[in-house]
Amino acid sequence: MDYLDLGPVRVSTTPRTPDPERYQLALVTGDLVLSDTAHPYEPGATPPRTVVLQLPRTALPFRPERVDRLLAQRIPATRGTGAALAQFLGSIGAHAHGCGERELARLGSAALGLATACLAERLDVYDDLPAEAREEALLRQIDTYIEHNLGDPELTPGAVAARHHISLRRLHLLFEGRPAGVAATIRGHRLAAARADLLRPDLRGRPVHSIASRWGFSSTAVFTRAFRRAYGTSPTELRRKRVARKVNDPCAQRTYRRPAPA
Repeated sequence: MDYLDLGPVRVSTTPRTPDPERYQLALVTGDLVLSDTAHPYEPGATPPRTVVLQLPRTALPFRPERVDRLLAQRIPATRGTGAALAQFLGSIGAHAHGCGERELARLGSAALGLATACLAERLDVYDDLPAEAREEALLRQIDTYIEHNLGDPELTPGAVAARHHISLRRLHLLFEGRPAGVAATIRGHRLAAARADLLRPDLRGRPVHSIASRWGFSSTAVFTRAFRRAYGTSPTELRRKRVARKVNDPCAQRTYRRPAPA
C-alpha cells in the first residue's frame, strides 16, 4: 500500500505534502504524531516506515486551537484508543485489499472515528463527545481487538467485554444494529481468515487442522462443521476443487508450459 483514498480520510505509507485543509496523524515507531502545514512531520535522516492518516480539519468536532496543542507531540499508541487506532492503521493495507468503494468508505469512517476518539482522549474531552460518537469509537476498538486476536481460542464475547471494561449485556446491545452478534462476528471472521489460508498456494501443504488451530478453532471437527455451514463445502473439498480448477484451466496450463526445445 502506498496511498488509499478512504472517502472521508486518506492513508499513505509515507508523509505527503501537507494539505492546509488537513491534519496528518502519522504512526511512527509505535507512537502517533499529529502534524499540519505549519508543523510538518520531520522523520530525520533515516525515516522509518510510517503510515499517515490525513484528516480533514472540518471533520473533527474540536476547535482548531485545541487540536493545535497536540501538534508535533507523540501520542502513545500502547493503550486505549491510541492503541486501537495504531493497530487499525498498521493493518489497513491488508484490510483494504480487494475492497470495493463502499467498503473503503466504511474503513475511512472507522479510521476517522478512532482518530476522533484518540484525540478526544488526549485532550481529556472524551466524555464531551456525543454518546453516539463514543459508542461508535468503542465499537471500532472492539472490531480492531477482535481482528487482531482471532487466533486466540479464548476470544469469546465474555473476554471481549472484560477487555473493554463493559458488561456482557452492553456488548450485546452494541451489536444489536449489526447483521450478526458478537459470537457470530468472531466466528465469521475466523472462517473467512481460514478460507483465505486454504486458498493460498504457499499454504497448500499445511494441514487443515493446523489452519483451524491458527484461527482459534478448538478442534478440526468444530471447524469443518462451521465451515460447511458457512460455505456449503468442507475445507478439504474447497482445496480439491481449487486444485482441479487450476489443472483444468487451459490458460493456467499455457502459463506454466515449458517451451519446446529449439
